Amino acid sequence: MTILDGVNSPEDIKNLNFGQLEQLAKEIRQFLIEKVSKTGGHLASNLGVVELTLALHKAFNIPEDKVIFDVGHQAYVHKIITGRKDQFDTLRQYNGLSGFTRASESKYDIFSAGHSSTSISAALGMAKTRDINGENYSVVAVIGDGALTGGMALEALNYAGTSNTNFIVILNDNEMSISKNVGGMAVYLSKRRTDPRYLKFKKTMKKLSNKIPGGNGIYKAAGKIKDGIKYLMVQGVLFEELGFKYLGPIDGHNIEKMVEVFSRAKNVNGPVLIHVVTKKGKGYSFAEKNPIEFHGIGPFNIETGKPLNPPSITYSKVFGEEIVNAAKTNNKLIAITAAMPDGTGLREFSKLYPKRFFDVGIAEQNAVTFAAGMAANGFKPVFAVYSTFLQRGYDQIVHDVCLQNLPVMFAVDRAGIVGEDGETHQGILDISYLRSMPNMTIAAPKDLQEFRMLLKWGFKFNSPLAIRYPRGGDPDIKFENYDEIIYKKWEKILSGSNCAILACGKMVQFAYMACLKLKKKNINCELVNCRFIKPLDEDMLKDLFNRFKLIFTVEDNYIAGGFGSSVLEYASQIGYSGRIINMGYPDEFITQGKCSILYKQYGLDSEGIMDKIIQNIIV
Repeated sequence: MTILDGVNSPEDIKNLNFGQLEQLAKEIRQFLIEKVSKTGGHLASNLGVVELTLALHKAFNIPEDKVIFDVGHQAYVHKIITGRKDQFDTLRQYNGLSGFTRASESKYDIFSAGHSSTSISAALGMAKTRDINGENYSVVAVIGDGALTGGMALEALNYAGTSNTNFIVILNDNEMSISKNVGGMAVYLSKRRTDPRYLKFKKTMKKLSNKIPGGNGIYKAAGKIKDGIKYLMVQGVLFEELGFKYLGPIDGHNIEKMVEVFSRAKNVNGPVLIHVVTKKGKGYSFAEKNPIEFHGIGPFNIETGKPLNPPSITYSKVFGEEIVNAAKTNNKLIAITAAMPDGTGLREFSKLYPKRFFDVGIAEQNAVTFAAGMAANGFKPVFAVYSTFLQRGYDQIVHDVCLQNLPVMFAVDRAGIVGEDGETHQGILDISYLRSMPNMTIAAPKDLQEFRMLLKWGFKFNSPLAIRYPRGGDPDIKFENYDEIIYKKWEKILSGSNCAILACGKMVQFAYMACLKLKKKNINCELVNCRFIKPLDEDMLKDLFNRFKLIFTVEDNYIAGGFGSSVLEYASQIGYSGRIINMGYPDEFITQGKCSILYKQYGLDSEGIMDKIIQNIIV
């Protein structure tokens, strides 16, 4: 029997000595590698925080003490410890264990997460309400160095430092290496500065200085000397200036040392920042050597580290190829990413055109306005970003891009559902919020070939433009024709007599398959590829309204405010008397699971589209 077999709650961690915890860390790493190799998931980040998570559960009484994990994708170890290890075969699967923290899943998940840079704000909110209630427990935010680049995290740090509120921020730094000399001195100083006797001595000295003539000046002068030494010897001056007590850097794989520092931090008045240094992918050589590849990975072979189902050509790869090709002849073309050069397909561009490639970190708001500044200065910036993360730059798109009608292009990757990452990552809001913005054009390709065509056209477009495209590649569907890309013009795929189907993006493929099945039932549907979601092809719409009394719209976006809504709005304006039935996602958050399962559940696969048409048509 392993130690892990006996761990079913945080209380089991508290009963283990440090030697046993070290052994448990090894067992958990093996457990993670075996489970994630089958389900896929965020491996490297979780391998890096095994000891950190064990130390948290050893030092704090969770859930009485509130520990909030930023992003939440590094909480697998936390889930294992809190009674969910037997569910790991369902990780990120439909109706299974979430790949992020979910308050609805367990009382130990204090705050639901999925996007970065939120933990400090949430933790400070909990700490403030704890104080209002007169309660006494610790509140801890665990945030990575990458997430700390997010403006929201910096805003929270700035406010928290002036709050005089007792709470702890643990900075998980998995990029910087530890310098033994500096690290050892920093830990020593941290220990002295958090020693209860030292803190009591400081208070006593301050009281005495107030009682003697000139004492306050002497005390302040001593403080200045101390600060001068601190600037020379101690890292973390920035955090100190913001009002935090800085402790570290500490070896994030030394459980005993972390427990000691965490326990001391609980006795410090005011906000504390503990700098912990970890190694991403620790314990699995392939993840250590290539943490980016193993950040989020599908099922893989443990022995080789290779994916079990290598992806075919993807939309992200095509985007990367086309922007490189365009950059050869357009020296004003700029590529921007928010810490996702590999995920968005920009790695090759970054190598070939380093002076025209910019990774701004996890800071989507900054990325949008940064792009706007470039566009205002005569360049053509392209911001490649996942749909779910573009949401974070909403105001900047409105105010800094659209209001000035600047030629910023948004390459909106992972539009539509993305599958196993679940509610926080489904890209099904972008049509709704982008469509409402004046001067914004939205386009979506029906397949990879049309995507290449749209990109070539889009790189030359001189106003705000969003091209949205799905995760992965295409099913084996071949279209016969590819009309030239002409601004706001749609493309007729099939002629029909019974009804019309207006589909956009990947939904054109499913609608096409549905039409072929319906034809065998003597139902002939006219299928239109609405490659321009905004503006609408009003000329074609008028023709369709004249010829059909039944029209279906199909999109991989929320129905509310989506493409179908815009068709309904136009139909109302011109007095269309027929029926328009919208197909898309209902007013609820879409859970995790394989895309094929989700398409079927919401009636957006070919069978679901066919059934909807049969239910509503009169032949």
